[in-house]
Parts: sequence; C-alpha cells; structure tokens
Amino acid sequence: MTAKFVFSGYYPGLIGRVVELHGSFYAENWDFDVSFETQVAMELGEFMHEFKPSRDGVWAARLDGEFAGSVFIDGKEAMQDGARLRWFIVSPKVQGHGLGRLLLAKAVDFCRQRKYPKINLWTFKGLEAARVLYLDAGFVVTQEHNVDQWGGNLLEQRYDLKL
Repeated sequence: MTAKFVFSGYYPGLIGRVVELHGSFYAENWDFDVSFETQVAMELGEFMHEFKPSRDGVWAARLDGEFAGSVFIDGKEAMQDGARLRWFIVSPKVQGHGLGRLLLAKAVDFCRQRKYPKINLWTFKGLEAARVLYLDAGFVVTQEHNVDQWGGNLLEQRYDLKL
C-alpha cells in the first residue's frame, strides 16, 4: 500500500487529536498514567498559545481525512540550546508506511532553513522505531538518566542533531 498523506500546519481540532493519540498510545503500549496525557495537554496548549510562525513549526498528517501523525518544532531557545522537536507521533494504523520519516524530514528542513545550530529532543529508551529514525537523521544520544514519572521508571534520553 502506498499511503497518500496530506500535510498541513495547525487546523481546528489538531491539539485534541495530538493529545488523544499520545494519551491512548502511551497508556496502551507503556502503561502510562493520566499524568502523561495531562502534561502533553498543558505543554502543547502553552506552546500553541505562544506559537510564532517565524520561529516554530507544526506539521500534521492526515490519511483519508483522518489524523495520522504530527511533529512540532519549538524554536524559542533555538539559538541557545537548539530547537526542540516535540510531539512526534504516528498513529499505529499507519506505522510502517514512511510517515515518521517524512514528518521528521519536514521538521529538520524547517530548522535548517532558519539556520538553527541544532535540534534536541527528549524521549525514553524502548521506542525502537523512533530511535532508528533519529539515528538515520543524524541525531546522537547526549544524555541519559532514570526517571520515575507517568506511573513507571524510564531511562530518559536526550538526542541532539548538529545542523
């Protein structure tokens, strides 16, 4: 199957869809509790409230009109600590069809066009499909530490990409 994804920026309802997919995916696959979903909702809401198109980026993908995935770039600290890649997720319904790679490329290209010196992201060990995408794009792990959050113990990781 060759998926025909349609890409856009923000559209009404996107915030809710991103929060819902994060909440359901991580609860079902990682047993995360409600604190994770509420953190995503609060931080994404704050990001969109302060969103500046010259600095920040939003990419949403749909397939047959249905939300399929997203990635965001927070450029607030881009020239100091690097742009922050956030809320990168692909619906399990369309995983394996190249959407993650396409979304990640859009975010990296956005940062290159703005001449940001680097991109960073926080994730945790165990998300293998995402890890492969990050490494293929040139990201490297720069920090790791154990954290007790969202109902479990995780090895949190920071990845950086120098541009």
